[in-house]
Amino acid sequence: MVQVSAKQRLNLEDLMDMLLLVAEVQELKANAKAPASGVVIESQLDVGRGPVATMLIQRGTLHVGDAIVSGEAYGKVKAMFDFKSEAADEAGPAMPVQILGFNSVPMAGEFAMAVKDEREARHRAESRTARLRQEQQAKGGAGATGLDDFYRRLKEGAVKELALIIKGDVGGSVEALEEALSNISHPEVKVSVIHSGVGGVNESDVMLASTSDAVIIAFNVRPSVAAKALAESEGVDIRTYRVIYKAIEDVQAALAGMLEPEYVEQELGTAEVRQIFRASRVGTIAGCYVQTGKLTRSAKIRVVRNGQIIHEGTIDSLKRFNDDVREVLAGYECGLHLDGFDDIKEGDTVEAYEIKEVARTE
Repeated sequence: MVQVSAKQRLNLEDLMDMLLLVAEVQELKANAKAPASGVVIESQLDVGRGPVATMLIQRGTLHVGDAIVSGEAYGKVKAMFDFKSEAADEAGPAMPVQILGFNSVPMAGEFAMAVKDEREARHRAESRTARLRQEQQAKGGAGATGLDDFYRRLKEGAVKELALIIKGDVGGSVEALEEALSNISHPEVKVSVIHSGVGGVNESDVMLASTSDAVIIAFNVRPSVAAKALAESEGVDIRTYRVIYKAIEDVQAALAGMLEPEYVEQELGTAEVRQIFRASRVGTIAGCYVQTGKLTRSAKIRVVRNGQIIHEGTIDSLKRFNDDVREVLAGYECGLHLDGFDDIKEGDTVEAYEIKEVARTE
């Protein structure tokens, strides 16, 4: 045992000496010629690169082009980067590397391994997904469909557990939020996190929430258009947060029966960016197709890329052809320029919403 302090930089050299001593005494060795395997120590959804996983190789050697599987995520290693962020063609035992190529974000702490080909990787991941879904559905079934009516159902004796599904942009944030919410105590009920993961809220999350009567907590991510429509039809409550403490406060308030927001966010519509135009005097103009609802000139907006919020602000100008307009309905195209933001790209989703004041019911 070595007592250390990273802040005061105490005994760090002693720690390294002890690690080397233990490795030498126990003759810790790994077979570098075996199929690669290790542990995912961190993962996140990068805006530009997609799912990124940091893996510590424990056995074997991982090469660019290898098929890999980790829990419910699988793929083919497209690129690797070492701890200096330099490109690497292979990684051996005890080497940490960032891996690009997963189809979804693997969970931190999951075991990862290289397999024969991508077909086998997909088969293993889908088998894991099917088994976990059966286990989660067997566990669920006692929660509330929304935080607003949770206390009412609690008083009626209809619920003794608040089931939650947590999605976030980074594995560490998801773990921190899951631990914080799981530790919330209440004399009559308990909080149960039935599923957590990295990435945007998808249709599978909504179906699991519907089956288990769970509330979805989305931290720094947004639901897809299909997931949002499915949630409305199934009556699933999706709560989005940018600050972790706000999510904790809302869950605590729901358990105590005090969740009575004075201001609520009302969605107006969504649009897909289909083409980008550059104007020297104005900046970047996004040619959009309104998919749902409507876009209004006075609305607040957020720009979502790969399920992650990259900008929040307002609309500087909204046009149909050459005419300034106050709103554009679903099914029509428009051009818009965002106030103070020019990094919008094709494929981004623009969400329009407004904040409405709601009178307290009690």
